[in-house]
Amino acid sequence: MLSPYTQKYFVGIDLGTGSTKAVAVDINGSVICTAQHHYPTLHPQAGYSEQDAELIWQAFVQCLNDITAQTGAEPTAISFSSAMHSIMPVDADGNALSNAILWSDARSGDIAQALRESADGEELYRNTGTAIYAMSPLCKLIWLRHNEKPLFNRASKFISIKEYVWFKLFGVFEVDHSIASATGLFDILQLNWHDRSLNLAGIDKDKLSTPVRTQHMRYLSVANRLLPGIGTSTAFVIGASDGCCANYGGNAIKPGRAALTIGTSGAVRVGGNKPAYNYNAMTFNYLLKENTFICGGAVNNGGAALDWVLKSFLKLEINKENYQTLFDTIGSINAGSEGLIFLPYLYAERAPVWDAKSSGAFLNINFKHQQQHFLRAALEGICFALYDVLNAVEESAEPVAEIVVSGGFISSPVWVQILADITGKRLVLLKGGDSSAMGAIYLAMEELGIDVQEIMDKEEAGQIIVEPDAANHQTYSLIFPVYKKLYGDLKVSMHQMHDLNL
Repeated sequence: MLSPYTQKYFVGIDLGTGSTKAVAVDINGSVICTAQHHYPTLHPQAGYSEQDAELIWQAFVQCLNDITAQTGAEPTAISFSSAMHSIMPVDADGNALSNAILWSDARSGDIAQALRESADGEELYRNTGTAIYAMSPLCKLIWLRHNEKPLFNRASKFISIKEYVWFKLFGVFEVDHSIASATGLFDILQLNWHDRSLNLAGIDKDKLSTPVRTQHMRYLSVANRLLPGIGTSTAFVIGASDGCCANYGGNAIKPGRAALTIGTSGAVRVGGNKPAYNYNAMTFNYLLKENTFICGGAVNNGGAALDWVLKSFLKLEINKENYQTLFDTIGSINAGSEGLIFLPYLYAERAPVWDAKSSGAFLNINFKHQQQHFLRAALEGICFALYDVLNAVEESAEPVAEIVVSGGFISSPVWVQILADITGKRLVLLKGGDSSAMGAIYLAMEELGIDVQEIMDKEEAGQIIVEPDAANHQTYSLIFPVYKKLYGDLKVSMHQMHDLNL
């Protein structure tokens, strides 16, 4: 029998904002090996978040070479997942004219707010599926046109980080429907560039890549000297966005099942065959593949808020041991932190408030509260924020019975239990692998005629299930309305303090 390393295998590439990851699996979906390479996020000014796209390309090359070195064989297919909302001007040869502007970049916040409040706001949201916020490439393009006009005019194309890598491989400007559907420039029903958005951005469709389906496939016409382990028989599938791929990788596209991820930020997503609109909460509607929409909302404050607790509040280094100490400390505190509530908008907030001037707050502090109460309240606040998004999603989609959870937080039983108790939902913990990379792999396998549902069903067996504690959920159900009202009560004061710029 052949070694697994010389049988057919598939690679999922996840182009993230902090690193590129590669996961190689065999035809049964079992992980063979992985690779990961990091790169920095640049902050040249307050509110700016950028990356050097060339470093992302180099990380991609290193990851792929690591995989082929470990397997000693050429993969059957390589498929992509990628972070959303990046935009970068390039020349006709695909050379970057500046750094890529990332989802977390806030420079176009005022433009987004004005557009959201304009007569165009709801029409743009319903046609493009993208929330109108500083993360949106539409708003970033308007900002570039107004503030970097020479750069804006020099650009032959405006592309994302995935399009940059794809062009380096094949010399063509193509963008998958999933990444396109997160730009605010793409009509998610007509599957073409949206004229009103183009007019607002001051560009025509020739300045953007050609939209293609997420299972669009290409092969190298000649071997690439930078990728010696990849020949002309390996299929490259363009894939989808990281959020959409995560739902697919976690088998969370069926009715009644949501996907929830907590990394630096966090998100709640459900699958469906049509968009699920909620303009007040501005939940997103992105494409996974034909007739499959991923609907949900993202928050800014996931692991980043917890990192603040460790680094700034406790003056501890961010490492596994200190995280464990934190989790051990809060285990003895009852649900509800004895009435202490944390609003976790440390890095402003996206869904469901979409307020770049929002900020964090502790409420109801009294003499009873000690350090461990603040720590538990911080975790509860992050979970309340995601529960807030889940409620907004359920308003316009089918009710959710269970949630597939992924991200680094699942290594903490206490954090996972808090999430289950607050939402009142059964949680399914993804075991092993990277859900976004796996979702990309499933897109490639499906395109090559492999039954991915059989693999998904096998993955279901043996997964860890966490049930909510009924008594704790009752406690949180009393607190959540207060949490929900807190932002509205403090909004004016938040804006006043933000504008003081102290």
